[in-house]
Amino acid sequence: MLDKPAIRTKNPNFSCGPCTKRPGWSLENLSGVPAGRSHRASGPKGKLKDVIENHRALLGIPADYKIGIMPASDTGAFEAAMWSMLGARPVDVLAWESFSCDWLVDITEHLKLDDVKQHHTDFGVLPDLSKVREHSDIVFAWNGTTSGVCVPNGDWIADDREGLIFCDATSAVFAYDMPWDKLDITTWSWQKVLGSEAAHGMLVLSPRAVERLESYTPPWPLPKIFRLTNNGKLINGIFEGATINTPSMLAVEDVLDSLGWINNIGGLRTTMARAQENAKVIDNFVAKHEWIEYLAADEASRSITSICLNIADEWFTARSEEDQGAVIGTLCKLLETEKIAYDIKGYRDAPPGLRIWCGSTVQAADLEALMPWIDWAYHTVKAEEQRKAAA
Repeated sequence: MLDKPAIRTKNPNFSCGPCTKRPGWSLENLSGVPAGRSHRASGPKGKLKDVIENHRALLGIPADYKIGIMPASDTGAFEAAMWSMLGARPVDVLAWESFSCDWLVDITEHLKLDDVKQHHTDFGVLPDLSKVREHSDIVFAWNGTTSGVCVPNGDWIADDREGLIFCDATSAVFAYDMPWDKLDITTWSWQKVLGSEAAHGMLVLSPRAVERLESYTPPWPLPKIFRLTNNGKLINGIFEGATINTPSMLAVEDVLDSLGWINNIGGLRTTMARAQENAKVIDNFVAKHEWIEYLAADEASRSITSICLNIADEWFTARSEEDQGAVIGTLCKLLETEKIAYDIKGYRDAPPGLRIWCGSTVQAADLEALMPWIDWAYHTVKAEEQRKAAA
Protein backbone atom coordinates (compact mmCIF):
# COMPACT_ATOMS: atom_id res chain seq x y z
CA MET A 1 0.00 0.00 0.00
CA LEU A 2 1.27 3.47 -0.90
CA ASP A 3 1.93 6.20 1.64
CA LYS A 4 -0.32 9.24 1.57
CA PRO A 5 1.09 11.97 -0.67
CA ALA A 6 2.54 14.97 1.13
CA ILE A 7 1.01 17.66 -1.10
CA ARG A 8 -2.74 18.29 -0.83
CA THR A 9 -5.09 20.03 -3.23
CA LYS A 10 -5.96 23.59 -2.29
CA ASN A 11 -9.25 23.41 -4.15
CA PRO A 12 -10.84 19.92 -4.16
CA ASN A 13 -13.67 20.83 -6.56
CA PHE A 14 -13.36 18.80 -9.77
CA SER A 15 -17.05 18.38 -10.62
CA CYS A 16 -18.06 18.42 -14.30
CA GLY A 17 -21.02 20.62 -13.46
CA PRO A 18 -21.54 22.86 -11.73
CA CYS A 19 -17.82 23.37 -12.17
CA THR A 20 -15.42 25.06 -9.81
CA LYS A 21 -15.47 28.84 -9.56
CA ARG A 22 -12.69 30.94 -11.00
CA PRO A 23 -9.50 31.46 -8.97
CA GLY A 24 -10.05 34.25 -6.46
CA TRP A 25 -13.84 34.07 -6.64
CA SER A 26 -15.80 35.44 -3.71
CA LEU A 27 -19.40 36.46 -3.04
CA GLU A 28 -18.01 39.89 -2.27
CA ASN A 29 -17.24 40.25 -5.96
CA LEU A 30 -20.99 40.23 -6.66
CA SER A 31 -21.81 43.35 -4.69
CA GLY A 32 -23.21 45.05 -7.77
CA VAL A 33 -26.18 42.69 -8.12
CA PRO A 34 -29.50 44.56 -8.49
CA ALA A 35 -31.29 42.29 -6.01
CA GLY A 36 -35.04 42.72 -5.86
CA ARG A 37 -35.18 44.63 -9.15
CA SER A 38 -37.17 43.64 -12.19
CA HIS A 39 -35.01 42.14 -14.92
CA ARG A 40 -36.99 44.30 -17.35
CA ALA A 41 -35.84 47.54 -15.73
CA SER A 42 -33.19 49.40 -17.71
CA GLY A 43 -30.28 48.66 -15.34
CA PRO A 44 -30.82 44.91 -14.94
CA LYS A 45 -31.74 44.54 -18.62
CA GLY A 46 -28.49 46.31 -19.46
CA LYS A 47 -26.60 43.69 -17.45
CA LEU A 48 -28.28 40.93 -19.44
CA LYS A 49 -27.29 42.69 -22.65
CA ASP A 50 -23.73 42.96 -21.29
CA VAL A 51 -23.66 39.17 -20.83
CA ILE A 52 -24.61 38.78 -24.49
CA GLU A 53 -22.13 41.30 -25.86
CA ASN A 54 -19.25 40.15 -23.63
CA HIS A 55 -19.76 36.64 -24.96
CA ARG A 56 -19.73 37.99 -28.51
CA ALA A 57 -16.50 39.92 -27.98
CA LEU A 58 -14.61 37.22 -26.08
CA LEU A 59 -15.65 34.35 -28.35
CA GLY A 60 -15.45 36.20 -31.66
CA ILE A 61 -19.08 35.46 -32.54
CA PRO A 62 -19.97 37.14 -35.88
CA ALA A 63 -21.93 40.37 -35.71
CA ASP A 64 -24.82 38.94 -37.75
CA TYR A 65 -25.31 35.99 -35.37
CA LYS A 66 -28.02 36.31 -32.70
CA ILE A 67 -27.10 35.55 -29.07
CA GLY A 68 -29.77 34.88 -26.46
CA ILE A 69 -30.04 33.88 -22.81
CA MET A 70 -32.35 30.92 -22.24
CA PRO A 71 -33.93 29.23 -19.21
CA ALA A 72 -33.01 25.71 -18.03
CA SER A 73 -29.29 25.83 -18.78
CA ASP A 74 -27.82 24.25 -21.92
CA THR A 75 -30.61 21.67 -21.94
CA GLY A 76 -33.30 24.32 -22.19
CA ALA A 77 -31.46 26.17 -24.94
CA PHE A 78 -30.87 23.03 -26.99
CA GLU A 79 -34.40 21.71 -26.53
CA ALA A 80 -35.83 25.05 -27.62
CA ALA A 81 -33.72 24.93 -30.78
CA MET A 82 -34.66 21.35 -31.65
CA TRP A 83 -38.37 21.76 -31.02
CA SER A 84 -38.48 25.04 -32.94
CA MET A 85 -36.44 24.13 -36.03
CA LEU A 86 -36.22 20.38 -36.60
CA GLY A 87 -38.62 18.65 -38.98
CA ALA A 88 -37.99 20.77 -42.04
CA ARG A 89 -35.59 18.21 -43.56
CA PRO A 90 -33.92 14.86 -42.71
CA VAL A 91 -31.81 14.69 -39.54
CA ASP A 92 -28.50 13.01 -38.74
CA VAL A 93 -27.85 12.54 -35.02
CA LEU A 94 -24.39 11.81 -33.61
CA ALA A 95 -24.93 10.02 -30.30
CA TRP A 96 -21.97 8.75 -28.30
CA GLU A 97 -22.68 9.83 -24.72
CA SER A 98 -25.60 10.50 -22.41
CA PHE A 99 -26.84 13.90 -23.54
CA SER A 100 -26.49 13.36 -27.27
CA CYS A 101 -28.39 10.10 -26.71
CA ASP A 102 -31.08 12.17 -24.97
CA TRP A 103 -31.33 14.39 -28.05
CA LEU A 104 -31.74 11.24 -30.16
CA VAL A 105 -34.60 10.07 -27.93
CA ASP A 106 -36.28 13.47 -28.22
CA ILE A 107 -36.00 13.42 -31.99
CA THR A 108 -37.23 9.85 -32.53
CA GLU A 109 -39.69 9.29 -29.67
CA HIS A 110 -41.08 12.73 -28.89
CA LEU A 111 -40.80 14.77 -32.08
CA LYS A 112 -41.26 11.44 -33.92
CA LEU A 113 -39.33 12.51 -37.01
CA ASP A 114 -39.28 9.90 -39.77
CA ASP A 115 -36.07 10.43 -41.73
CA VAL A 116 -33.47 10.16 -38.97
CA LYS A 117 -30.04 8.61 -39.49
CA GLN A 118 -28.52 7.50 -36.20
CA HIS A 119 -24.73 7.56 -35.77
CA HIS A 120 -24.59 5.73 -32.45
CA THR A 121 -21.43 4.46 -30.77
CA ASP A 122 -20.38 3.26 -27.34
CA PHE A 123 -18.94 5.50 -24.64
CA GLY A 124 -15.39 6.50 -25.53
CA VAL A 125 -15.79 6.16 -29.30
CA LEU A 126 -16.55 8.98 -31.74
CA PRO A 127 -18.87 8.11 -34.64
CA ASP A 128 -17.52 8.18 -38.20
CA LEU A 129 -18.03 11.85 -39.07
CA SER A 130 -17.62 11.18 -42.79
CA LYS A 131 -20.95 9.31 -42.79
CA VAL A 132 -23.16 12.33 -42.11
CA ARG A 133 -25.45 13.41 -44.93
CA GLU A 134 -24.79 16.90 -46.31
CA HIS A 135 -28.46 17.52 -47.11
CA SER A 136 -29.57 16.79 -43.52
CA ASP A 137 -29.77 18.80 -40.36
CA ILE A 138 -27.00 17.53 -38.08
CA VAL A 139 -27.38 17.26 -34.29
CA PHE A 140 -24.32 16.62 -32.12
CA ALA A 141 -22.38 17.53 -28.99
CA TRP A 142 -18.98 19.13 -29.59
CA ASN A 143 -17.66 17.71 -26.34
CA GLY A 144 -19.29 14.69 -24.73
CA THR A 145 -19.22 15.65 -21.07
CA THR A 146 -20.11 12.15 -19.89
CA SER A 147 -17.71 10.24 -22.17
CA GLY A 148 -14.63 12.44 -22.49
CA VAL A 149 -14.90 12.37 -26.28
CA CYS A 150 -15.00 15.44 -28.52
CA VAL A 151 -15.01 16.17 -32.22
CA PRO A 152 -11.47 17.14 -33.29
CA ASN A 153 -12.53 20.13 -35.41
CA GLY A 154 -15.25 21.38 -37.73
CA ASP A 155 -13.60 20.29 -40.99
CA TRP A 156 -16.14 17.47 -41.43
CA ILE A 157 -18.96 20.00 -41.77
CA ALA A 158 -19.45 21.03 -45.39
CA ASP A 159 -19.20 24.73 -46.19
CA ASP A 160 -22.00 24.35 -48.75
CA ARG A 161 -24.21 22.30 -46.41
CA GLU A 162 -27.92 22.33 -47.08
CA GLY A 163 -29.09 21.56 -43.56
CA LEU A 164 -28.54 23.31 -40.26
CA ILE A 165 -25.86 22.33 -37.75
CA PHE A 166 -27.17 21.96 -34.18
CA CYS A 167 -24.20 21.95 -31.78
CA ASP A 168 -24.48 21.32 -28.05
CA ALA A 169 -21.22 22.97 -27.01
CA THR A 170 -21.72 23.18 -23.27
CA SER A 171 -18.36 21.68 -22.21
CA ALA A 172 -16.47 23.20 -25.12
CA VAL A 173 -17.10 26.95 -25.31
CA PHE A 174 -14.17 28.91 -23.80
CA ALA A 175 -11.94 25.81 -23.92
CA TYR A 176 -12.02 25.28 -27.70
CA ASP A 177 -11.87 27.70 -30.62
CA MET A 178 -15.35 27.23 -32.05
CA PRO A 179 -15.68 27.53 -35.87
CA TRP A 180 -18.72 29.77 -35.90
CA ASP A 181 -18.97 29.74 -39.69
CA LYS A 182 -19.64 25.98 -39.49
CA LEU A 183 -22.32 26.19 -36.78
CA ASP A 184 -25.90 27.38 -37.11
CA ILE A 185 -27.28 26.66 -33.66
CA THR A 186 -24.86 26.57 -30.73
CA THR A 187 -25.72 26.24 -27.05
CA TRP A 188 -23.86 26.13 -23.74
CA SER A 189 -24.37 26.89 -20.06
CA TRP A 190 -22.71 29.25 -17.63
CA GLN A 191 -21.90 26.41 -15.22
CA LYS A 192 -19.18 24.69 -17.29
CA VAL A 193 -15.96 26.38 -18.48
CA LEU A 194 -17.10 29.72 -17.09
CA GLY A 195 -17.49 28.15 -13.64
CA SER A 196 -20.54 30.31 -13.09
CA GLU A 197 -24.00 29.48 -11.75
CA ALA A 198 -26.30 26.88 -13.30
CA ALA A 199 -29.87 27.27 -14.66
CA HIS A 200 -29.14 29.64 -17.54
CA GLY A 201 -28.13 28.73 -21.08
CA MET A 202 -26.82 30.55 -24.12
CA LEU A 203 -28.26 30.18 -27.61
CA VAL A 204 -26.41 31.41 -30.72
CA LEU A 205 -28.18 31.48 -34.09
CA SER A 206 -26.62 31.98 -37.52
CA PRO A 207 -28.55 33.92 -40.19
CA ARG A 208 -29.46 30.53 -41.72
CA ALA A 209 -31.01 29.46 -38.41
CA VAL A 210 -33.01 32.69 -38.20
CA GLU A 211 -34.24 32.08 -41.74
CA ARG A 212 -35.41 28.60 -40.73
CA LEU A 213 -37.23 29.98 -37.70
CA GLU A 214 -39.04 32.59 -39.79
CA SER A 215 -39.92 30.28 -42.69
CA TYR A 216 -40.83 27.03 -40.95
CA THR A 217 -43.60 26.25 -38.47
CA PRO A 218 -43.27 22.88 -36.72
CA PRO A 219 -46.39 20.68 -36.65
CA TRP A 220 -46.30 20.21 -32.86
CA PRO A 221 -47.25 22.66 -30.09
CA LEU A 222 -44.42 24.60 -28.46
CA PRO A 223 -44.26 25.40 -24.73
CA LYS A 224 -43.83 29.10 -24.00
CA ILE A 225 -40.20 28.75 -22.93
CA PHE A 226 -39.35 27.21 -26.34
CA ARG A 227 -40.98 29.88 -28.49
CA LEU A 228 -38.43 31.95 -30.39
CA THR A 229 -40.80 33.55 -32.90
CA ASN A 230 -44.08 35.44 -32.84
CA ASN A 231 -46.29 35.62 -35.92
CA GLY A 232 -43.50 34.19 -38.05
CA LYS A 233 -40.84 36.68 -36.92
CA LEU A 234 -37.92 36.22 -34.56
CA ILE A 235 -38.56 37.60 -31.07
CA ASN A 236 -35.60 39.96 -31.11
CA GLY A 237 -36.01 40.88 -27.46
CA ILE A 238 -34.69 37.47 -26.42
CA PHE A 239 -31.41 38.39 -28.10
CA GLU A 240 -31.26 41.86 -26.56
CA GLY A 241 -31.58 40.94 -22.89
CA ALA A 242 -35.34 40.39 -22.59
CA THR A 243 -35.24 36.75 -21.57
CA ILE A 244 -38.21 34.39 -22.02
CA ASN A 245 -38.70 33.95 -18.27
CA THR A 246 -37.29 35.65 -15.20
CA PRO A 247 -33.53 35.17 -14.82
CA SER A 248 -31.62 35.23 -11.55
CA MET A 249 -29.90 38.60 -11.37
CA LEU A 250 -27.48 37.10 -8.83
CA ALA A 251 -26.49 34.51 -11.44
CA VAL A 252 -26.21 37.27 -14.04
CA GLU A 253 -23.83 39.19 -11.78
CA ASP A 254 -21.83 36.02 -11.26
CA VAL A 255 -21.43 35.29 -14.97
CA LEU A 256 -20.41 38.90 -15.58
CA ASP A 257 -17.71 38.34 -12.95
CA SER A 258 -16.56 35.20 -14.80
CA LEU A 259 -16.51 36.98 -18.14
CA GLY A 260 -14.57 39.86 -16.59
CA TRP A 261 -12.01 37.40 -15.23
CA ILE A 262 -11.55 35.88 -18.67
CA ASN A 263 -11.07 39.31 -20.20
CA ASN A 264 -8.53 40.27 -17.52
CA ILE A 265 -6.38 37.15 -17.98
CA GLY A 266 -6.11 37.53 -21.74
CA GLY A 267 -9.35 36.22 -23.22
CA LEU A 268 -10.14 33.06 -25.12
CA ARG A 269 -6.56 32.11 -25.97
CA THR A 270 -5.69 32.09 -22.27
CA THR A 271 -8.69 30.00 -21.22
CA MET A 272 -7.91 27.52 -24.01
CA ALA A 273 -4.28 27.34 -22.90
CA ARG A 274 -5.30 26.78 -19.27
CA ALA A 275 -7.53 23.84 -20.23
CA GLN A 276 -4.79 22.36 -22.40
CA GLU A 277 -2.25 22.71 -19.57
CA ASN A 278 -4.66 21.01 -17.18
CA ALA A 279 -5.26 18.11 -19.54
CA LYS A 280 -1.52 17.68 -19.95
CA VAL A 281 -1.18 17.01 -16.22
CA ILE A 282 -3.46 13.99 -16.57
CA ASP A 283 -1.70 12.94 -19.78
CA ASN A 284 1.58 12.79 -17.91
CA PHE A 285 0.09 10.76 -15.07
CA VAL A 286 -1.62 8.23 -17.34
CA ALA A 287 1.57 7.77 -19.35
CA LYS A 288 3.44 6.77 -16.18
CA HIS A 289 0.83 4.46 -14.61
CA GLU A 290 -0.25 1.29 -16.37
CA TRP A 291 -3.23 0.68 -14.10
CA ILE A 292 -5.19 3.65 -15.48
CA GLU A 293 -6.18 4.68 -19.01
CA TYR A 294 -8.50 7.00 -20.92
CA LEU A 295 -12.05 5.98 -21.74
CA ALA A 296 -11.42 7.71 -25.09
CA ALA A 297 -8.63 5.63 -26.65
CA ASP A 298 -8.20 7.91 -29.68
CA GLU A 299 -6.14 10.93 -28.66
CA ALA A 300 -7.50 13.00 -31.57
CA SER A 301 -11.03 12.84 -30.15
CA ARG A 302 -10.13 13.05 -26.45
CA SER A 303 -11.65 15.86 -24.42
CA ILE A 304 -9.46 18.37 -22.60
CA THR A 305 -12.25 19.48 -20.25
CA SER A 306 -14.30 16.50 -19.05
CA ILE A 307 -11.63 13.82 -18.84
CA CYS A 308 -12.90 10.28 -18.30
CA LEU A 309 -10.58 7.56 -17.03
CA ASN A 310 -10.87 3.77 -16.84
CA ILE A 311 -9.01 1.42 -14.55
CA ALA A 312 -7.02 -1.05 -16.66
CA ASP A 313 -5.69 -3.19 -13.81
CA GLU A 314 -6.62 -6.86 -14.34
CA TRP A 315 -7.71 -7.11 -10.69
CA PHE A 316 -10.36 -4.47 -11.46
CA THR A 317 -11.38 -5.49 -14.99
CA ALA A 318 -11.99 -9.10 -13.91
CA ARG A 319 -14.72 -7.96 -11.53
CA SER A 320 -18.40 -7.55 -12.40
CA GLU A 321 -19.59 -4.11 -13.43
CA GLU A 322 -21.46 -3.85 -10.12
CA ASP A 323 -18.29 -4.62 -8.19
CA GLN A 324 -16.31 -2.18 -10.31
CA GLY A 325 -18.84 0.52 -9.48
CA ALA A 326 -18.48 -0.26 -5.79
CA VAL A 327 -14.69 0.04 -5.99
CA ILE A 328 -14.98 3.41 -7.74
CA GLY A 329 -17.49 4.57 -5.14
CA THR A 330 -15.17 3.61 -2.28
CA LEU A 331 -12.21 5.28 -3.98
CA CYS A 332 -14.13 8.52 -4.48
CA LYS A 333 -15.47 8.45 -0.92
CA LEU A 334 -11.92 8.04 0.40
CA LEU A 335 -10.75 11.12 -1.52
CA GLU A 336 -13.79 13.08 -0.38
CA THR A 337 -13.14 12.13 3.26
CA GLU A 338 -9.56 13.34 2.87
CA LYS A 339 -10.94 16.58 1.32
CA ILE A 340 -8.72 15.99 -1.70
CA ALA A 341 -11.35 15.64 -4.44
CA TYR A 342 -15.10 16.00 -4.68
CA ASP A 343 -17.40 14.65 -7.39
CA ILE A 344 -14.99 12.74 -9.62
CA LYS A 345 -17.02 9.55 -9.99
CA GLY A 346 -17.87 8.81 -13.63
CA TYR A 347 -21.33 9.65 -14.96
CA ARG A 348 -24.02 7.17 -13.96
CA ASP A 349 -24.57 5.89 -17.54
CA ALA A 350 -20.87 5.56 -18.34
CA PRO A 351 -18.66 2.53 -17.61
CA PRO A 352 -17.38 2.56 -13.99
CA GLY A 353 -14.49 5.01 -13.84
CA LEU A 354 -13.41 8.53 -12.94
CA ARG A 355 -14.36 11.87 -14.48
CA ILE A 356 -12.21 14.91 -13.72
CA TRP A 357 -13.03 18.44 -14.83
CA CYS A 358 -10.03 20.20 -16.34
CA GLY A 359 -11.70 23.36 -17.59
CA SER A 360 -10.13 26.78 -17.37
CA THR A 361 -11.17 27.63 -13.81
CA VAL A 362 -9.21 24.63 -12.47
CA GLN A 363 -5.63 25.29 -11.37
CA ALA A 364 -2.98 22.97 -12.83
CA ALA A 365 -1.28 22.83 -9.41
CA ASP A 366 -4.40 21.25 -7.93
CA LEU A 367 -4.38 18.58 -10.62
CA GLU A 368 -0.69 17.96 -9.99
CA ALA A 369 -1.56 17.39 -6.35
CA LEU A 370 -4.66 15.32 -7.09
CA MET A 371 -3.22 12.61 -9.32
CA PRO A 372 -0.86 11.01 -6.74
CA TRP A 373 -3.79 10.92 -4.31
CA ILE A 374 -5.83 8.99 -6.88
CA ASP A 375 -2.94 6.54 -7.16
CA TRP A 376 -2.86 6.22 -3.36
CA ALA A 377 -6.64 5.83 -3.06
CA TYR A 378 -6.89 3.13 -5.73
CA HIS A 379 -4.11 1.02 -4.26
CA THR A 380 -5.50 1.51 -0.76
CA VAL A 381 -8.93 0.26 -1.83
CA LYS A 382 -7.40 -2.62 -3.79
CA ALA A 383 -5.24 -3.72 -0.85
CA GLU A 384 -8.23 -3.65 1.50
CA GLU A 385 -10.38 -5.67 -0.90
CA GLN A 386 -7.62 -8.22 -1.34
CA ARG A 387 -7.20 -8.47 2.44
CA LYS A 388 -10.92 -9.15 2.83
CA ALA A 389 -10.85 -11.78 0.09
CA ALA A 390 -7.92 -13.57 1.75
CA ALA A 391 -9.45 -13.55 5.23
